[in-house]
Amino acid sequence: MFAFLILIVPTFILAFWAQNKVKSAYGKYVQVPSRGNITGREAALAVMQKAGIYDVEIVRVAGELTDHYDPVNKRLALSEHNYNGTSLAALGVAAHEAGHAVQHKVGYSMLKARMAMIPVTNFAASLMPFIMFGPFFLFGAGMGGLFLKLGVAAYLVMTAFHLITLPVEFDASRRAKQELVSLGILGQDELVGVNKTLDAAAWTYVAAFVSSLGYLIYLVSMLGGNRD
Repeated sequence: MFAFLILIVPTFILAFWAQNKVKSAYGKYVQVPSRGNITGREAALAVMQKAGIYDVEIVRVAGELTDHYDPVNKRLALSEHNYNGTSLAALGVAAHEAGHAVQHKVGYSMLKARMAMIPVTNFAASLMPFIMFGPFFLFGAGMGGLFLKLGVAAYLVMTAFHLITLPVEFDASRRAKQELVSLGILGQDELVGVNKTLDAAAWTYVAAFVSSLGYLIYLVSMLGGNRD
């Protein structure tokens, strides 16, 4: 119980704080229009075309902050507010996703490593329900050790995936900020809103890594205790 309180509870707090931080920052700067009145779609298109990317489809998707870049299908998805929006938040998010497309184009090593890990990470994630509940119900039946080993292996994969994700996301944001200014889409003074939005979003990836690492250490400690 002590290990749980030390390793797991703080990760819940960090994740909750990170989610609220990004919602607050996005909610604030999605209300601040850019001077250039350029839409998120137009900004993403400009960033990609500057990098010589003409084969990525930009699509509109439902929801809020559901934006993502799909490297397999070469599709850049922007949520409604960011697709048509001209706010500082919309431009920041759109350019960030375009940054991933640029990473794909130039063969950014960390993105390639992340893509290579997706199949095994998805498999590890599919085991989570068994890992979370199996040890509690089957520990007494002599199966607890097996589930703990499985949990350690799965969280090791998940933790590595989240660790690799960090430089991928930070680099995409760096590219976004740089291109928004160099293309004349935003003035230097307008980057304050973009910085606040993207920096807040970065904390959600940090929280995911810390959470996964916390569970990994927790399961390793349980496995050690089980051996004793």
